[in-house]
Amino acid sequence: MEESSNFDQKSPLLGSPSRRLSGSGKRARLSRMNSVGSLRNDFVTRLPEKVRSGLDIESPYHTDLSKTSGLTKGEKEYYQKQFSTLKSFEEVDHLMESDSPTEDDGEQFQQEFAMKISNIANIILLALKIYATIRSGSLAIAASTLDSLLDLMAGGILWFTHLSMKDINIYKYPIGKLRVQPVGIIIFAAVMATLGFQVLILAVEELIEHEVTDKMTTYQLIWLCTIMLTATVVKLALFLYCRNSGNDIVRAYAEDHYFDVITNVVGLVAAVIGDKFYWWIDPAGAIVLAFYTMTNWSGTVLKNAVSLVGQAAPPDVLQKLTYLVLRHPNIKRIDTVRAYTFGVLYFVEVDIELPEEIPLKEAHTIGETLQDKIEKLPEVERAFVHLDYECEHKPEHTILSRLPNIDP
Repeated sequence: MEESSNFDQKSPLLGSPSRRLSGSGKRARLSRMNSVGSLRNDFVTRLPEKVRSGLDIESPYHTDLSKTSGLTKGEKEYYQKQFSTLKSFEEVDHLMESDSPTEDDGEQFQQEFAMKISNIANIILLALKIYATIRSGSLAIAASTLDSLLDLMAGGILWFTHLSMKDINIYKYPIGKLRVQPVGIIIFAAVMATLGFQVLILAVEELIEHEVTDKMTTYQLIWLCTIMLTATVVKLALFLYCRNSGNDIVRAYAEDHYFDVITNVVGLVAAVIGDKFYWWIDPAGAIVLAFYTMTNWSGTVLKNAVSLVGQAAPPDVLQKLTYLVLRHPNIKRIDTVRAYTFGVLYFVEVDIELPEEIPLKEAHTIGETLQDKIEKLPEVERAFVHLDYECEHKPEHTILSRLPNIDP
């Protein structure tokens, strides 16, 4: 009988042939020398024909199964995730074979240029919007102008955060100041959410008081439309430039630019329709913008706050780390692979078992080289490797459920 007929359909597709049950019924250990190439070849040969027929042999990691017939949505997502896992393994092998990563001066310049041009644009657009607010008297335009004012404040916060992270003092901050970035983004988002609440109060007051403002002249409308449309085009261009950056601070600018495009359009439409037809549309538009502001930036606060409290890394990151450790030589067994957020990047803890008789010098070299490999990964800030001679003991650390009583 052929081997494929004995294959257990419930076994993991990324399992190596060396891990299948042997004739004696014992499961063999995964060879640490299995590269991503052998895993990929084994994975592809064991795929159902309906999946294999849709593969691109020359680029197996970039396979798109969305148009493959005969697969359910869940099956497509499952196989796509397996290919993504293989691709992450290939990235690990490539990184381990290459030299230590160096700072990309071009990318650093692009990030700083994006922040500088965003701040300059915010200054110019604020001056234009102040003029438009004075000439139109629209609450929706005033809300957009107040947003631009806080853009400058928030931009200053993010720029200070960026400069602070570059100023390294290992005696005062032994592990650096990368955590300044999520803190700065939280402050930025909190300011923006506060803006939304203030605009909401102003708009509700205007609806309650039922104050009808004077109509704008044709000259005022032309100036208003010109200024707001110019601001919208500039912000849209900045959003497209900043959105694909690898820096979270630059992406925070991108989110702000995207939000400004929406507020400018809604504010302009509300102001024009409110002036020409129904007065209440202007404050109603301001209320919509206020709720959008509070919802959007409250989510940003929550996301960055969670990153500071030590949330566990997702399974794909743990798989990538485990593969890296498996490929490291002279390791007898892996006890624990743990990764958690401590700011933007992950802290990694790895417990490995080495032979009892191995010399201390050699054991130290194995642990240190493994630590260096893990810290090469772009998503890792710091790695801790614990060496042991057995894996039957209790966890080395306890988890505190409350703060200890410490005298001030």
